[in-house]
Amino acid sequence: MIDPSLLARLKAALPPEALLAGEQLAGRTEDWMHLQPMRATLLLRPGSTAEVSTALALCHGAGQAVITHGGLTGVVHGTDTTQSDVVLSLERMRKIEAIEPLQRVALVEAGVTLQQLQEAADERGLAFPLDLGARGNATLGGNAATNAGGNRVLRFGMTREMVLGLEAVLADGTVIPALNRLIKNNSGYDLKQIFIGSEGTLGVITRLVLRLREKPARQEVAFAAVPGFDALAALLKHMDRALEGGLSAFEVMWPEFYELVTTPPSGGRPPVPHGAPCYVLIESLGGDSAADAERFQAALAKAAEDGLVDDAVVAKSQAEGAALWALRDDVMQTARWGLPFAFDVSVPIADMRAYVERVKADLRTNWPNVRAFVFGHMGDGNLHVVVSPDGLPANARPAVERIVYAPLQQVGGAISAEHGIGLEKKAWLSISRSPAEIDLMRTLKRAMDPKGILNPGRVI
Repeated sequence: MIDPSLLARLKAALPPEALLAGEQLAGRTEDWMHLQPMRATLLLRPGSTAEVSTALALCHGAGQAVITHGGLTGVVHGTDTTQSDVVLSLERMRKIEAIEPLQRVALVEAGVTLQQLQEAADERGLAFPLDLGARGNATLGGNAATNAGGNRVLRFGMTREMVLGLEAVLADGTVIPALNRLIKNNSGYDLKQIFIGSEGTLGVITRLVLRLREKPARQEVAFAAVPGFDALAALLKHMDRALEGGLSAFEVMWPEFYELVTTPPSGGRPPVPHGAPCYVLIESLGGDSAADAERFQAALAKAAEDGLVDDAVVAKSQAEGAALWALRDDVMQTARWGLPFAFDVSVPIADMRAYVERVKADLRTNWPNVRAFVFGHMGDGNLHVVVSPDGLPANARPAVERIVYAPLQQVGGAISAEHGIGLEKKAWLSISRSPAEIDLMRTLKRAMDPKGILNPGRVI
């Protein structure tokens, strides 16, 4: 339980609305499916960086563990709590402080959701290109803390590439005001990189300076059936070359996932017939409406002529494009038979087909009737492997993890492409990181959080 003297100091130092406890926590959850009620007994909701600093300084002095909560869209148990934890949420820090059209940057508090910034930028003729299915709940502070990826990494990179500066609070309450607004700034160490992707273990991100782009004049979306994986890899290179830098997404689906999201009870309908070895959603973003549309359709026609595409549909309106994207985003269909085992890996494209075939074969060898679904952001090498627990023994999770993770070591793959490590993947970190790298991570953790109060046990 929380030390009563610490609780008294927190109540004296913070406004009443910044603390929730007891019955005030009713209905609060701590997981992405909102199935697990919050086990922590105290939730801190600071309304400013100064209040975050005060809260952390007091917790640090008492050696109190602090678990940070954002939009609760993570899937690696990074937000799990115990009754002895304090939760720190930035849900009251939701201001978009400034959008500067000339510099093309936004200054935001960390509790702002991804969708909020997307819409605010759009109103000013700009775009924030990070995009993922949880855009309505995922917070920008959480996106940065986990270095979120999403749908358009192929063109715009991970969150890391969109953060120009940030403000963070260390475990002892020290504020690091690294709010750089410049694209080019080599003035000493780039301190923001320490916090991006650290999953809240090295500091709490409170404000961000994010790079915006000019709003695309047109979006082209197509959905294609492809005759095989070799054709799929060739199609990626062809479209990227033909679209001259305009290719923004290349989302692959293996047949099991495509059939899942295009048959009842799913609301999706198949834009192309079932039966192909692979399917892909292709998107380009550009600034010249007529020329971009012509270039996109010509590239698809050439792909079909060269045997890289068996069948395809091109969205004729924004609504049709959104309907095609809705198929890719309908990942909750994989939960029809219970909470699935969800994996997020990176694989070199040259090794991707063999990896998928091996994982599927090993799963079927152990459980012949297993339901497994593969889809993902092929343009950046990120695949999602989702295994339904239906029909598997209760203790199957470790064996499934080994089947999915072990082959990655041989091909230089990553156990986490974009979801992070949290508590769930910590045991497998050595597959993707050397002992020297893990030791350096521990050194950073000890230096920046010597009492180990920030998200203890996560990552390392």
